[in-house]
Amino acid sequence: MPRIKNKDEVNNYINETAKKSTIDRTDLNKQKTGCKIDGVMAINPVNGKEVPIFLGDFVLGDYGTGAVMAVPSHDQRDFEYAKVHNLEMIQVISGRNTDESAFEKHDYLNKGCKLINSEEFTGLTVEQAKEAITDKLVKKGIARKVNNYKMRDWIFSRQRFWGEPIPMIYCEKCGWQPMKEQDLPLLLPDVAEYEPTENGESPLANISEWVNTTCPCCNGKAKRETDTMPNWAGSSWYFLRFMDSHNINEFASMEAMKYWKKVDWYNGGMEHTARHLLYARFWVQFLYNIGLVPEKEMIWTRVSHGMVLGTNNEKMSKSKGNVINPDDIVKEYGADTLRIYEMFMGDYTQDAPWSTDSLRGCKRFIDKVIRLKNKIGNCSGYSKELEAIIHKTIKKVQNDLVSMAYNTAVSSLMILANSFDDQQTITKDDYHLLLTLLNPIAPHITEELNESLGFKPICESSWPIYDEAKTIDNEIEIPVQINGKLKATIKIALDTEESTVKEKAHRELADLIEGKNIIKEIYVKNKIYNIVIK
Repeated sequence: MPRIKNKDEVNNYINETAKKSTIDRTDLNKQKTGCKIDGVMAINPVNGKEVPIFLGDFVLGDYGTGAVMAVPSHDQRDFEYAKVHNLEMIQVISGRNTDESAFEKHDYLNKGCKLINSEEFTGLTVEQAKEAITDKLVKKGIARKVNNYKMRDWIFSRQRFWGEPIPMIYCEKCGWQPMKEQDLPLLLPDVAEYEPTENGESPLANISEWVNTTCPCCNGKAKRETDTMPNWAGSSWYFLRFMDSHNINEFASMEAMKYWKKVDWYNGGMEHTARHLLYARFWVQFLYNIGLVPEKEMIWTRVSHGMVLGTNNEKMSKSKGNVINPDDIVKEYGADTLRIYEMFMGDYTQDAPWSTDSLRGCKRFIDKVIRLKNKIGNCSGYSKELEAIIHKTIKKVQNDLVSMAYNTAVSSLMILANSFDDQQTITKDDYHLLLTLLNPIAPHITEELNESLGFKPICESSWPIYDEAKTIDNEIEIPVQINGKLKATIKIALDTEESTVKEKAHRELADLIEGKNIIKEIYVKNKIYNIVIK
């Protein structure tokens, strides 16, 4: 039985086997599951043990070593392959069994899962094991640690007029040459009409006075590149130009970029997440390497927003007849209702289907805010009964707006409005506070109501400040467990002594613990009370 230690030996053996084999290699490559090379065993460099070698048509020759590690207990495709070939499956990550149900949620990828049946790595979490195994291979001198990105070759040219022209010139004598720096920037020609060419070239190819030029190398006749750059080109660096948009000598001065620093929050569509973020970072790091930007990273945070789907949970399109016209909604319900509903309909980063019923609910919320004006009494300051929820809401809405959790911000304001509605009267300051918190989401109606009360415009006012001490509940509800299972909840004052909590817990669970042997009781202050019985 051959013992193969490296990639070259594997390739040589496979080639020699193929020459002697009666198997048609073309047919072999068509097989979906691959086949085992009889008697061939490779040496695992981590533990020195032998492992069998298989041929498969899904191996990527230009990825890593070209070999694919199979883990049938923890990968859907490997599992199906192992079932077909009756291979042994050894579970090496806790929480997953080697059967079909093991792959429904892929819970084994959670960071909390630990390795089992893994010799010296047993007991480590998945994340810890990745580092430990990598470190061992590096120390043994048989591997090196690298970061792999999913960035592929970028098809950079487009056959259209609009786009940044590519500053390259072709000369029959000198070949492709870059334009001289003093001749940059290369601008698109100012033309009244531009039509596509019959042979698929860019429309620029039809504009001879722009195409024909001289070679920057020999000054002979030459032609410009007529393809233009893709949208990704400009969008990979335009945020830098915003910092110094009137600069005619450079895209942005170092002083301006140091002053404005990084982009705090970059927002974009889900379909642009991976490529755009990679390209933008790629450009910035290149510019950093040549000394043109002050930081390797010029964006602090990037967030992808979800889409508003049709009522049928599908992407809106005219062909599916599920498009909602915002102009129609504004005309019937008002702009503020539309704004509130768009913020309230779900997590900002997730897709959400349109619901006219929920839209009407947002209209009822605005109507309630308007009616609450009639409850204003003669007192000033915050109402004592509302003080706690007012300070909690200020804190919650402020944090939610900063983190773009708009749906929960709206929910908190609805709860605050309901609390106001439960009172016989509210103060002018109570109402002004509600209008101020709602203003970023529904600016039109809140400014109108605010003006009717004689306050200065909300957009010119300061954001309200909350008192942290008044956001903390004096009474809390904690779970009470028996042997780790929830049996009841009890209300206690904040920071209540353990003896008092114990008394309330025993009274609540009297029927369940009477006559039982209590081994111990565990109280996590303000969190949970657990009784352990035998």
